[in-house]
Amino acid sequence: MTVETINPWTGAVEYRYEYFSDDQVEQRLAAGARAYPVWSALSFAERADLIRRAAGLLREHRERIAGIMTAEMGKLRREALAEIEKSAGACEFYAGQAETYMQDKHIATEASRSFVAYEPIGCVFAVMPWNFPIWQVFRFLAPGLMAGNVALLKHATNVPRCADAIAEILRLAGIPEGVFDVLHIDNQRAASVIADPRVHAITLTGSERAGKSVAGNAGANLKKCVMELGGSDPFVVLDDADLDKAIPVAIASRFGNGGQTCIAAKRFILTPGIAEEFVARFSAAAAALRSGDPNDDATTLAPMVRPDAREELQRQVDASIAAGAKLLVGGKKGAGPCEYPATLLDAVKPGMAAYSEELFGPVASIIRADDEDDAIRIANDTAFGLGASVWTRDKAHGESVARRIQAGAVFVNALVRSDVRLPFGGTKTSGFGRELAEHGIHEFMNIKTVYVD
Repeated sequence: MTVETINPWTGAVEYRYEYFSDDQVEQRLAAGARAYPVWSALSFAERADLIRRAAGLLREHRERIAGIMTAEMGKLRREALAEIEKSAGACEFYAGQAETYMQDKHIATEASRSFVAYEPIGCVFAVMPWNFPIWQVFRFLAPGLMAGNVALLKHATNVPRCADAIAEILRLAGIPEGVFDVLHIDNQRAASVIADPRVHAITLTGSERAGKSVAGNAGANLKKCVMELGGSDPFVVLDDADLDKAIPVAIASRFGNGGQTCIAAKRFILTPGIAEEFVARFSAAAAALRSGDPNDDATTLAPMVRPDAREELQRQVDASIAAGAKLLVGGKKGAGPCEYPATLLDAVKPGMAAYSEELFGPVASIIRADDEDDAIRIANDTAFGLGASVWTRDKAHGESVARRIQAGAVFVNALVRSDVRLPFGGTKTSGFGRELAEHGIHEFMNIKTVYVD
């Protein structure tokens, strides 16, 4: 089957490629099986040297790779460059920390010696999304390879050259054949890869629907999996919040990456004493964002990824307005094939699409709470539980509010983001398992008990 990738800004066909045949998939599965015992037998120092080389090559090739990202999924060029740097940093972090994270943990028992050993599990099959096409891969790949695992990647169909660029970087770094391979395949063939006995674990970042499908296949085949799924993150603004700090972060969190981020702030929950000022300032800042060519440094709002994604977002906006939401800014498709303006909906209530559904594009839902307790109730009134932020001048109080919010991460007076030093993942329908930090490397380990009498 021939697949076309479309430039979100120009609408032009960027690239055509063919899905892999069964023989091509088999070759890569076999190569991974051959590579695993060799790769896992290397010392941490030997693996770290190669992973650090990959970090250097990411930086060396950053301009070219950023151009591919912008052409394939519409990311602002400066955001693409920052993503590549973050990915290089993840390689360096795990090159330095993996050995420490995988040290034996000695536990006192009646035995003469007992301990927990952390060992690689084998081949990890990754199903990754288009919205952060380099970072999403390296945040599983850097810890996985440093742990001694090997990996296969099924990337989103609209970012094939991003996938191939990652494979090229690892090849240039000297990573042995079969340690990492790309599979250009459809979902049906991905299910057969999950079932293959040479695959030992699965990681997915994507939609709730994709997560249910992949996790179901993994469960049916008794494979460990990590799911990082959608989110509708609350941005809770209390009466004493510092709006000089909160407003710029609200803009960055909601409208960065064209609003197409799982962990973006999507529901802005306001207590009465701050609501009017926040809405006025947030509206003005959102209206000032400029759509345009993502290669132009003057552009401050990226296009959406595909026309069908824009149509779905417009449906959600129109349905919410019809149900009583008040349109403050934006709300209508732009002239470009995937262009959509920064949009604010006020007076969002339960029963509206903007209240309960994930808005995967540059649309913010403003929800007015009766008081602080009501704001926390609204924050938790969602099927999702990925991230959240709380805004208050009282840091201790902000921490107490954070403990009451149901999410995998809560940031007080800061932009919610993934950080290689901290575990990342969600709860409820936002998924399960953790990436990054020590927790992320342990997800795909055999945690072995050794008892010596």
